[in-house]
Amino acid sequence: MLSNFLLPPNYALPISVNSPLFNVPGGGQLLLCSTHDAYRLREHYGCATLEAVQMQISLQEGKRLDIWQSELEAAHMNAHIFGCDDFDSFKEICESLILERIGILQVSTQPGHCRMLLAGNSDTATMTMRLRPLSERLGVDIAVTALKPSPNLAEPGLLLMDMDSTLIQCECIDEIADFMGIKEQVAVITQLSMEGKLDFAASFTERVKLLKGLDASVLQRVLDERIRLTDGAEALIRGLQAHGWKTGLVSGGFTFFTSHFEKKLGLDFSMGNELEIVDGKLTGGFIGDIVDANSKRTALLSKAKEWAIPMSQTIAIGDGANDLPMIEVAGMGIAFHAKPRVRELAPYALSYGGLDRALDLL
Repeated sequence: MLSNFLLPPNYALPISVNSPLFNVPGGGQLLLCSTHDAYRLREHYGCATLEAVQMQISLQEGKRLDIWQSELEAAHMNAHIFGCDDFDSFKEICESLILERIGILQVSTQPGHCRMLLAGNSDTATMTMRLRPLSERLGVDIAVTALKPSPNLAEPGLLLMDMDSTLIQCECIDEIADFMGIKEQVAVITQLSMEGKLDFAASFTERVKLLKGLDASVLQRVLDERIRLTDGAEALIRGLQAHGWKTGLVSGGFTFFTSHFEKKLGLDFSMGNELEIVDGKLTGGFIGDIVDANSKRTALLSKAKEWAIPMSQTIAIGDGANDLPMIEVAGMGIAFHAKPRVRELAPYALSYGGLDRALDLL
């Protein structure tokens, strides 16, 4: 049997213990209590059970400690908490684990990231989804993964990412529209489309029509003046490439930008929509089929097959409703700083920190 004591900041047990103590966010400690130390604590307080010890500490010392037991022999898994720096939030997360009868075997902390080794019989994907409402309320990211993650860095894999508001920090079409003085009008349509409240193909066609007559040189100005890579983007891509992974970009944006980043970042593949340009001006149209939600899903499946990469070794990252189909079919699907509906439905959600947070899950 595994016994955990969550000790608040500036609290010390009345007896010395030999069991492992781990620092936790906010200055508290987590005790992985051995059977011998549990016996000594029961003896000190004159109690038959740890539940009674918990009650005595509350009555005598005015401290409400979380003390719980779980099965040591249960399946082991990893939990990652990003953006949790205060004890009260960590305590709430532990209380959720208590309800699931999940024990904590180890804790390691660094700024912005707490990693725990857990023991419990819950499925990792189910646990992540059950903790999603809590993570939203606390303003942290919580991801539970298998002890041996899948995908992992030990084998080649495939990363496909969205571009706008994922790889880069803006929506290209909104920035292009700004040069026509209609950014606000276009941005409203973009937002509704990304939230899944408008049909993507129809809204895309409508927005592109509004760009008719704009000088094509504006595309380069947008690239030079408006577009910045998301924090951690290069670290994520370089990290995966160093382990033999394929990397690609699938975007409902424009090939002018996807092709640039394919070359800049050494990606293996990129896909986007090609704007029609005649006599140096945007016509308000585009060439070929629209890259939509189904296109992204198909690209992930076909590229994995082409490069003989099992789907369990694939990652898909995006922020909009048109990214959900590829996120849901990937070995690890991540909603990154995403719209509420996407965060709700995606297997994993990262809303704090940079793209390189994804590496911590592998």
